[in-house]
Amino acid sequence: MIGLTVVVSICILYWGIEYLKGINLLKPANFYYAKFEKVNGLTVASPVTVNGFKVGQVREITYDYDTNQISVELSFEKGLKIPDGSTITFSNELLGAAALQLNLGASKTYMEVGSVIPTQMQGGLMDKVGNDMMPALVSILPKVDSIVGSVNQILANPAIAASVTRCDAITRELAASSAQLTELMASLNKAIPGMVHNANGVLANANALTGDLRTTTGNLNTITGNLKELPLDTTLNRINATLANVQRLTAKLNNENSSLGMLLNDKKLYQNATSTVASLDSLLQDVKKHPKKYVTIKVF
Repeated sequence: MIGLTVVVSICILYWGIEYLKGINLLKPANFYYAKFEKVNGLTVASPVTVNGFKVGQVREITYDYDTNQISVELSFEKGLKIPDGSTITFSNELLGAAALQLNLGASKTYMEVGSVIPTQMQGGLMDKVGNDMMPALVSILPKVDSIVGSVNQILANPAIAASVTRCDAITRELAASSAQLTELMASLNKAIPGMVHNANGVLANANALTGDLRTTTGNLNTITGNLKELPLDTTLNRINATLANVQRLTAKLNNENSSLGMLLNDKKLYQNATSTVASLDSLLQDVKKHPKKYVTIKVF
């Protein structure tokens, strides 16, 4: 009983390993063989395709010491019949993986199961690229050599060396200018808060001045309204009448025939008036000095 259990366990383990490889031992298949000189990248369970469709896979890879070839056992689906004249093409893909392509022949007769299918090798993508590019590279190499020589001659020119030196000097000057610009920007960043504060103060003063101007404008509007309410016409008429009276008085004063004109313009009248005033003043002085002479006081 124990031996049977061990055998079953070994069988299950073997089947599981093969299944993990992609080989289903429980699925019926037909086996064929192929011989190759090299099988770079080919592994057990690598697919075999027909026009891109998988119809089989690699079952086992062994080395045939008699022929010094590599024998590959292939398993195909049970329903696949391989015509005579069919071949297996071995090729390497871009990343190095190998691919097997089954090329079905046109014969109406079929190969027996277990037969060896003829093989052919096909260069990989890198081989194709190398084969296609090699002639072009061979033709380009002399041109490349000529170009390299020309470049070396140009680089050996003293003018080029001087230009490189000037470029280096210009680069240093640009670096110095950049450093100065950085310092200037740092100074501006420090000064900007103060400038903003001053600008805010100026704006505040401007706002206050605007308020004062608005107040002054309101006062002017009030004064203008009050002036509009004054009886300017009546006042102007009165002023005109007063000026007319002054003009008439002035005319009378300037007229020598009028009483006021004679009083102002007659020298004799002026002299008599002056003499009278002087006599009156003398009389008043004498009265002050000798009042008894003019006033008699009687006592009863």
